[in-house]
Amino acid sequence: MTVRVVPFTGADIAPLLPEIARLRITVFRAWPYLYDGTLAYEEAYLRKFAAAPGAVISAAFDADKMVGCATAAPLDQVEPEFAAPFGARSMDIALIFYCGESVLLSTHRGHGIGHAFFEHREQRARDLGGFTHSTFCAVARPSNHPLKPADYRPLDPFWTRRGYAKVEGMTTEFTWKDIDQPQETAKTMQFWIKAL
Repeated sequence: MTVRVVPFTGADIAPLLPEIARLRITVFRAWPYLYDGTLAYEEAYLRKFAAAPGAVISAAFDADKMVGCATAAPLDQVEPEFAAPFGARSMDIALIFYCGESVLLSTHRGHGIGHAFFEHREQRARDLGGFTHSTFCAVARPSNHPLKPADYRPLDPFWTRRGYAKVEGMTTEFTWKDIDQPQETAKTMQFWIKAL
């Protein structure tokens, strides 16, 4: 398998947004996100993200098909829900780079693409300069959730190998509609942090 992983910034991001929106809806339907998303919401969310001056998208292509992507931007340029837990701990959000969502088709996992996603995003933080930490958050589902696959392997060991540490008690909430629910519900998002 030959996959190219390429970082995009500035005006180069916009043409990718429709394909990224479709990919996110596909991948996030699976555990643990169980996201019942819409193209309209995804495209609006991604347009806002792409407008952030420090944004980067790392995209993986198998031939000409996008099979995965990961987003990132300075924390002070993304939704306030991401920044709020840092402000509550008196941490300067101007010093923190936020690694947003990563999505990758299951057929392409286990080939180092996730590492490339983190490398591109952390390099963007270094290129911009002035950042002391990188962070991301991941949904925290109960271990006894009825839709959890029996063979699910958490990504905690991968994130730990990348140098990230879970910050116990540092969470935020986001709301979306699960594939098995009639309406949106709040989800707990757990933060992980790495010193750059």
